[in-house]
Amino acid sequence: MSQIKAIKGNIIFTKNFGEYEIIENGYVVLVNKIIKGVYEVLPEELKNASVIDYGDKLIIPGFVDLHLHGPQFPNLGLGLDKELMPWLETYTFPEEEKYWDTTYAKDVYTSLARELWKNGTTRSCIFTTVHLDSTKLLMDILNHSGLGAYVGKVNMDRNCPEFLREDSVKSIEDTENFINEYGDKYERVKPIITPRFVPTCTTKLLRGLGDLAEKYKIPVQSHLSENKDEIEFVKSLHPEYKNYASIYKDAGLLGNQPTIMAHCVLLEDEEIEMLKQNKVFVAHSPNSNSNLASGIAPIRKFINEGIPIGLASDISGGHSLSMCNVMVDSAQASNIKWLESGKKEAPLNTAELFYLATKGSGSFFGKVGSFEKGYEFDALVIDDSSLKSFKKLSIQERLQKFIYTGNPKNIIKRYVAGKIIDEPYR
Repeated sequence: MSQIKAIKGNIIFTKNFGEYEIIENGYVVLVNKIIKGVYEVLPEELKNASVIDYGDKLIIPGFVDLHLHGPQFPNLGLGLDKELMPWLETYTFPEEEKYWDTTYAKDVYTSLARELWKNGTTRSCIFTTVHLDSTKLLMDILNHSGLGAYVGKVNMDRNCPEFLREDSVKSIEDTENFINEYGDKYERVKPIITPRFVPTCTTKLLRGLGDLAEKYKIPVQSHLSENKDEIEFVKSLHPEYKNYASIYKDAGLLGNQPTIMAHCVLLEDEEIEMLKQNKVFVAHSPNSNSNLASGIAPIRKFINEGIPIGLASDISGGHSLSMCNVMVDSAQASNIKWLESGKKEAPLNTAELFYLATKGSGSFFGKVGSFEKGYEFDALVIDDSSLKSFKKLSIQERLQKFIYTGNPKNIIKRYVAGKIIDEPYR
């Protein structure tokens, strides 16, 4: 039986890129998990809807993190004085070895789920490790938490420590078994094909994963052109290819199915066109790009080209799971990029960044990240009364103040698909 309810408060979201939709003391009406509409006053036919009134609080869409590494949660804030390749060898790979132990994995992944919840991240796209059992465990933990996610078992068959190196055939078989077991097991936690990146994956493995993506219509996530040394390494491995992106394209891993490529800091113009033509999402990770001395991605240029963009924490290259922190760092990075470009690539404003952290990232999940009709109701209720101001602020100013100066304690309720999600694993 359909349940109609109305959520009342100061509603703010971005239907269009960079344009706030604001309804003060308004209503979001849901039928079960789906939004029926947003109203200043309830229509007569909805007068009998059950109303949850949050008074003067802000109601915003839930945040979506388009790229993070679950097993690197214990490394948060460590090793960030190194560039990408040495950082992987010194910190990342030794930590990921531990995930053969599902007891250890359970401790980390339950803490990760709680921290995502705490920071208002209602959906995310997560890399795990090469270990199948601990990857399944994360799927179970996230489903139990009530959060939404795509989770990918990482694939690697070269240029990594022996303790993480897979046989190509076995890696593909394990991935297919994972898809078969978990593809339809949960409503909001789904598998995603996850080759770590070209340096650690042979063309045989990449093509096998591309075949699985096509066979099962499974989305894809990986990394692309993050760091200069990485790009030079790829060129040395594959002189037969014109550029980095074409290796993924040849393997069927660049847009044949919905695809996320993280970073994309140093793309050639031909690669930008390839991403545009194949509607590939770029996961922008400014914290990680700065911490690992990778550079500043040309996000305004991508936006102007029509490439879909989402924001990402990229822990633990990134040092925070907070999407508010990611928005602030994105703003700062875009200011520097504006100066570097001779003031041609305009910096990103708060409304644009808010869009990228909600609807921009959320659109990878379908109708997620906005309060438009037909969207799933993922939302945060923000009590910003502790954020002192000595003048009356507009709704958009209150949102900006929360993004820049707030903390998880200001988030008093979290909704995913119309349901209030309580703190998991307390």
